[in-house]
Amino acid sequence: MQSLLMPCRRYCTSVAIAYNSQIARYARIGQIESARRVFDEMPDKGIVSWNSMVAGYFQNNRPREARYLFDKMPERNTVSWNGLISGYVKNRMVSEARKAFDTMPERNVVSWTAMVRGYVQEGLVSEAETLFWQMPEKNVVSWTVMLGGLIQVRRIDEARGLFDIMPVKDVVARTNMISGYCQEGRLAEARELFDEMPRRNVISWTTMISGYVQNGQVDVARKLFEVMPEKNEVSWTAMLMGYTQGGRIEEASELFDAMPVKAVVACNAMILGFGQNGEVAKARQVFDQIREKDDGTWSAMIKVYERKGFEVEALNLFALMQREGVQSNFPSLISVLSVCASLASLDHGRQVHAELVKSQFDSDVFVASVLITMYVKCGDLVKARQIFDRFSPKDIVMWNSIITGYAQHGLVEEALQVFHEMCSSGMATDGVTFVGVLSACSYTGKVKEGLEIFESMKSKYLVEPKTEHYACMVDLLGRAGLVNDAMDLIQKMPVEADAIIWGALLGACRTHMNMNLAEVAAKKLLQLEPKNAGPYILLSNIYASKGRWGDVAELRRNMRVKKVSKSPGCSWIEVEKRVHMFTGGVSTKHPELSSIMKMLEKLDGMLREAGYYPDSSFVLHDVDEEEKVHSLGYHSERLAVAFGLLKVPEGMPIRVMKNLRVCGDCHSAIKLIAKITGREIIVRDANRFHHFKDGFCSCRDYW
Repeated sequence: MQSLLMPCRRYCTSVAIAYNSQIARYARIGQIESARRVFDEMPDKGIVSWNSMVAGYFQNNRPREARYLFDKMPERNTVSWNGLISGYVKNRMVSEARKAFDTMPERNVVSWTAMVRGYVQEGLVSEAETLFWQMPEKNVVSWTVMLGGLIQVRRIDEARGLFDIMPVKDVVARTNMISGYCQEGRLAEARELFDEMPRRNVISWTTMISGYVQNGQVDVARKLFEVMPEKNEVSWTAMLMGYTQGGRIEEASELFDAMPVKAVVACNAMILGFGQNGEVAKARQVFDQIREKDDGTWSAMIKVYERKGFEVEALNLFALMQREGVQSNFPSLISVLSVCASLASLDHGRQVHAELVKSQFDSDVFVASVLITMYVKCGDLVKARQIFDRFSPKDIVMWNSIITGYAQHGLVEEALQVFHEMCSSGMATDGVTFVGVLSACSYTGKVKEGLEIFESMKSKYLVEPKTEHYACMVDLLGRAGLVNDAMDLIQKMPVEADAIIWGALLGACRTHMNMNLAEVAAKKLLQLEPKNAGPYILLSNIYASKGRWGDVAELRRNMRVKKVSKSPGCSWIEVEKRVHMFTGGVSTKHPELSSIMKMLEKLDGMLREAGYYPDSSFVLHDVDEEEKVHSLGYHSERLAVAFGLLKVPEGMPIRVMKNLRVCGDCHSAIKLIAKITGREIIVRDANRFHHFKDGFCSCRDYW
């Protein structure tokens, strides 16, 4: 009879093992419903099957179902209770884990260790410590978990004390202690421990190398790296990142080429390394060679494009990323938002905003500040204000973002109102706040208000005026025609005047034709920034307006001798999620140039009928009047506006960006274009926004 039962018992056991294996596999790949079906179909459920199913629910972040099933178990053992505690710990429910721990009928070292680990994981190291010392018995895992907790909260000396009394110090405990010392910068003690290790594994070696790298001792790290008995992908990557983070890109490149297996993390590090070194093409080459890119690869390349001024390429890559179905991560979305702000790409910005909402990142105060800045720079102040109003409490970055936004759009009353609301809310102001408020006063000619705010900065708001605040005041006085007062302020202020201050004065001299002070300011600027074309151009403007073409020619000759080149003026406009760039003149390369030219000719006729005549003082060449007029008609901002009239649907604003200050003649022309076409045109130049509508500009011709 017994001989007949033995095969049956073996068969039943093997069937149960097969069922349990299926449950575990389905749970591991996230198919928990399939796991439950297998469990329910089991003719005979043993305690192992119940434990597997409970563990599966915890593994799939469904602790409620796990507990419900646990409570229905016909019998439980210590393994069952340990599974419950570990499951709660994995789901960050440490208080529930403790309740289970306190009620379990019998505990073993695994139970105690799981509970200590739960406290450590939540940063509750004091609670972990109390429980640890109550343990009736400890194994090497218990000691190592407690050691890791002390290191985690940077109680390194206490960690060393615990380490010293550990009955068994395995390679994990020793490596943890080395890592703790490295995090604190105590490399000598870390190295002493490393050298004393009776047995080292590849993780120990890599930890010591990473410690040297993190503390800037890359050459020492390399020496240790060279004598490693075996290296893995992590070792190679740690050494590589030492070079990339230190800006030693040539050595990084050599090491990268020598890597037997180029892990994705290493490739991502090289992309960022090449990017930081300005070698964008090489970064893209590495990107293109990666067969299996992760989200970090895409975000690294987008970040490189964003940081190095390749905004259009960043948007194109982001579009490709979405077409390939890659889930956008937080860094890539923030990088693209910055690009959208820079290019004033509102359509892409809205799309990224939607992605942030979908990923539930939009409730983050940092994200809100970036979104406000993006909408401000895209000219959508209504949306920026909606985001600002929705958030409470607001941090200082949000307040500053909306104040600066109103300032850039010339809305001084709104900027001052938000400033007073900020002060009333109890939020302390800072230097950025006052740059925004003073800029608002400067852009709108509010000299009295600006002076009052500036004089109260230190006495009332306890903010010491710095160079940037004096620059705002020089700009404020200069724009208002008080050029001599601006010069007096420069001479009396307690800080050294920088290029921004002298540039503000020179700009004011150009507007108000103060030749003497212009030459003083230009001379100072050329001393501070000899390679900056700005002072040459502004002074050339003044000379040209006075007909002093000999002086203009001399300035240009000096620029050639000193190899100073002028940044070409360019404008761009986004149409149907594509950014279209324009440079001045008929040489602009655009597939629809002929249509644009026809539109410009049509506008030229309409402008003349409306009484417009070009102001040729804005052309800096010694040519005849007819040629000057022709040159003005093809400035980059006009080409972009003409394209906008062709492509942007009626009722939608035409949004144009320019990298330099908008030309005075184009400003006059665009006001009339807005009137005769009945369109709203928004132009963002290097300084501020201009909202053109019905023949008027939001700057009230004061810019």
